[in-house]
Amino acid sequence: MLYGEAKVYYDGSHYIAIPHVTRFVREKIKPVEKLITIDTNSDAKSSIKDDRVKENKNMPSNILRMTKKEYFNKLYDDFINLPKTIRKTQIIDHMLPYFKTQTNCENFVSENFERKKRNLICRRIRMSRKAYLARFNYFVTFTYDNKLHTEETFKKKLIQTLGHFACRRNWKYMGVWERAPETNRLHFHGLFNIPVGEMVGELFEKKDYSFENHNMTITYQNTYFNKRFGRSDFKVINEVENKLTNALTYLMKYIEKTKERIVYSKKLYQYFISDIIENDIVSTIGQEDKKLLLFDDFNCIDEGVLMGKVSTEVIEQMRKCN
Repeated sequence: MLYGEAKVYYDGSHYIAIPHVTRFVREKIKPVEKLITIDTNSDAKSSIKDDRVKENKNMPSNILRMTKKEYFNKLYDDFINLPKTIRKTQIIDHMLPYFKTQTNCENFVSENFERKKRNLICRRIRMSRKAYLARFNYFVTFTYDNKLHTEETFKKKLIQTLGHFACRRNWKYMGVWERAPETNRLHFHGLFNIPVGEMVGELFEKKDYSFENHNMTITYQNTYFNKRFGRSDFKVINEVENKLTNALTYLMKYIEKTKERIVYSKKLYQYFISDIIENDIVSTIGQEDKKLLLFDDFNCIDEGVLMGKVSTEVIEQMRKCN
């Protein structure tokens, strides 16, 4: 049996295929949500500010017009650092005046907590599949020097530089912005795939104090980035030592706690497309056995053409998708 046009991803241990299924999806018409009026002056507990254009230019600045879902999102971000139970209680307390009964309010808040949870899980899955397929080989931290940049110019210039290398040198990366707990200084943590021969500048060893491990350690820094930004730290990722999984775990904890989005380069995909033959299938897995667990040396087939046994080089030649 042949499974044509299957989407294949790597979960860190095994290759898994999702067979192609043709679905006829009807366009869903979303109901128009009613706007509620929020007086931030009368709500002493709320620290919400909104920069949106008001429907009426003469409307006082303390009056906001938004949907209940938008108001929930604002409150969720306001109380993001509180424990879940306390955060939920606080949100219900703020939203209760806009519902007829306590039960309706609690149900609405619970449903939206589940929505936030599902969205977070989906973001983590998407991030993991992109990372494992890209086979990142460096974990990098960039920190700016006050003599060279402000916070704004650092963010703008670094993203611009990385974008150029993605186009010209085929770099792939994903990362997050983070502030140091003690100094509140902004820096960038990223996973990078830098092809052989495409590194800019030179890597050099430097003995420095590690605040994380509280001892002297050897770091690898880059002359190009140090000169233009301040400091760079490059750590080689060894898949055998599970360093990619550890680096992913480190980045994922910032997905919800910060409002910054994950920074992705172009050409980062979750899947590659391949036909799957029956002899390459170990077993079916997943809900309702809809996925296929593949052997580690399965054949990659593109539109009937055998491209070879699965490998980094063969995957580069396969079609990709998200």
